[in-house]
Amino acid sequence: MASPRRKEAAPRARAVAIPGLSTRPAWQGSLRLSLVSCAVGLYTATTTASDISFNLINPETGNRIKMVTTDPDTGPVERSSLVKGYAVEKNNYVLFTDEEIKAVKLETTKTLEIERFVDADTIDRLYWDIPYILSPQDDGSAEAYGVIQEAMRKTNRIGLGRVVMHGRERLMAIEARDAGLLATSLRMRDEVRNTADALTMVPHGKPDKQMISIAEQIIAQKEGEFDPDEFTDRYEDALRALIEEKKKGHKIVQSKEPEDIGNVVDLMEALRKSLQGKSASSKPKGSAAVSNIKRKK
Repeated sequence: MASPRRKEAAPRARAVAIPGLSTRPAWQGSLRLSLVSCAVGLYTATTTASDISFNLINPETGNRIKMVTTDPDTGPVERSSLVKGYAVEKNNYVLFTDEEIKAVKLETTKTLEIERFVDADTIDRLYWDIPYILSPQDDGSAEAYGVIQEAMRKTNRIGLGRVVMHGRERLMAIEARDAGLLATSLRMRDEVRNTADALTMVPHGKPDKQMISIAEQIIAQKEGEFDPDEFTDRYEDALRALIEEKKKGHKIVQSKEPEDIGNVVDLMEALRKSLQGKSASSKPKGSAAVSNIKRKK
């Protein structure tokens, strides 16, 4: 008697690898538009890899200082033994284990559902926060992802959805960009100050129409396109130069303090000189450099 044929398992979807993105997503789950869904991941679209960071060093030994978790009564404790606490009053905490916190589960823990579509212009720029690449997690999700992406591109709308990420639920603005989707976290209402009230209290002098006209001409002189390559962190450039000089053994002497410009005494004269003189250039002059370095002979 022939043995029954074993049912072949469905082929496993092949993971999608995209150059330039981290191998670990900040969040992964399902993107859902009504009854259409696909497996996706959120990958940070920005990086701090090139930022300069300093460590605390004991100059007597050259050792890097370690931050030790310490109980004020008993001394050092193992970080792995600690739990989270919420202060209900001074020195009185409700304690939670990681398992207890994980017990709070919303659907948005694993699902990014597009709840609404809006025009981008209706979202105040104060609310935009961190951009992420929204990418399909496997080739089996590519078709549904492509349908959602192309429909959003053609309708030119921003999709709003929510995900639980980094210990809180975050509102996400999803938009079609190039051949994919970009998702930007939005600040919640209670995170944004009431700028209308704050700006109402800003003191204003009575503007002179002629001065405003000159200021408008200065603005026109400085108009141009935004090119991110033209704007670098000149302070960090100077720090890198400083590091190189220290590596060569050169002694660093403190630079002269920048001049404090202060208030303009004759506003009309300053405006006229700005319109006619050197301030009309829209490009910053020179680049950051390390000055006042005494080189060892």
